[in-house]
Amino acid sequence: MLPIFGKMDTDPAMANFKVLYVLTQLCGLTMIVLMGSWIGVHMGGLGGTGNPSLEFNWHPLLMTIGLIFLYGNAILVYRGLRTLRKKTLKLTHAALHMGAFILTVIALKTVFDSHNLAKDPIPNMYSLHSWLGLSAVLIFSLQYVIGFTAYLVPGAKESFRAALMPLHVYFGLFGFVLAVASACMGITEKAIFSLGSAYSTLPSSAVMVNLCGVLFVVFGGLVVFLATNPAYKRKPLPEDTVLLTGASE
Repeated sequence: MLPIFGKMDTDPAMANFKVLYVLTQLCGLTMIVLMGSWIGVHMGGLGGTGNPSLEFNWHPLLMTIGLIFLYGNAILVYRGLRTLRKKTLKLTHAALHMGAFILTVIALKTVFDSHNLAKDPIPNMYSLHSWLGLSAVLIFSLQYVIGFTAYLVPGAKESFRAALMPLHVYFGLFGFVLAVASACMGITEKAIFSLGSAYSTLPSSAVMVNLCGVLFVVFGGLVVFLATNPAYKRKPLPEDTVLLTGASE
């Protein structure tokens, strides 16, 4: 869980933010635990390339941790850790995105391996889940590269950064929402493949999948609400002027 350091703003709205932020973290951690439990109890656990069906199980677990939980927390960094200096927030934002990117790459490898190495190879990229999922990954990756270049690499003009910021914020949220939607489709697709007609009888495996989907949506909704509510926007600190003036720290 990412802590909220220091004292929150005196604005009464911050009391609500603190509660919702903690709730968001609890929701995110619960969805990871539930996903791991579903994989361990009902999907046979995790495996390597020698067992493609079990290697696949890394895909939903790592995507849940990376492209949903870490991605969502990267979006919330500037509001959840508002008392830190802006340079520190930028580095934390980039580090969380890098962690999400690494896990996402591994997750993609496992799903392609599970298809290509199966006894009867399974076609790749045929489902709506795969199309939207890959779109989310591409948007996320482009966001990371462009954001890193514009906001962390020295030399970019302040006017360019200011003009880019609305697009950076929009596509960051768009990619996150797309990832949540794709995840819901993906676990539903896997449950149908695994359970077949038994899915309609709602066995415990189906209940766990559905609860995971609900937690994805709740976590995603909370992240978007906290990130877009103007009452929760971080107020600049005096130290932030260092980034604009170029003064040494």
